[in-house]
Amino acid sequence: MAHAAVCVFCGARDGHDPTYLAAAEETGRMLAGNGWELVYGAGDVGLMGAVARAAQAAGGRTLGVIPEHLVDREGGKRDLTRYVVTETMHERKKVMFMNSHAIVVLPGGAGSLDELFEVLTWRQLGLHDKPIFLLNINDYWEPVLRLVDHVIGHGFADDSLRGMLQPVKDPQALGTALRAALS
Repeated sequence: MAHAAVCVFCGARDGHDPTYLAAAEETGRMLAGNGWELVYGAGDVGLMGAVARAAQAAGGRTLGVIPEHLVDREGGKRDLTRYVVTETMHERKKVMFMNSHAIVVLPGGAGSLDELFEVLTWRQLGLHDKPIFLLNINDYWEPVLRLVDHVIGHGFADDSLRGMLQPVKDPQALGTALRAALS
């Protein structure tokens, strides 16, 4: 896909393990190196800021989307290729989703979980068929994958739900998976 865009959901903090920050930076460079636009939450903090700064430094295009109430808290990064301020979190997620061809979830907290489960639910309901990748650095997402298996095992979702999530171990594997998905 010539001008593909990849939505990255991730933490507004660095986390305790320095490999999360390194993976965010490597992901930003990888997206730029493949000519894919980074679509993300427009914050200049945590993994969000790291992935964006790395994509920019590597010459990548960036679209940041931030709700008005988080501009100061997350340090709205105004030097992006495109910078959009929305009224609500719901609008933020919608704009990010609508402007991307694939979803990548790096380590993060409650916000990242919210974003992940919203796009997963939409996919389960047939509202989209965009690939959803979990950057499973140091098995960060294993508890979530076990939870999805638990939900399926107890009859609250079909087996197909698990296949809608594609865990990858590192940014190199993510790049390979994205190239396959976006070609």
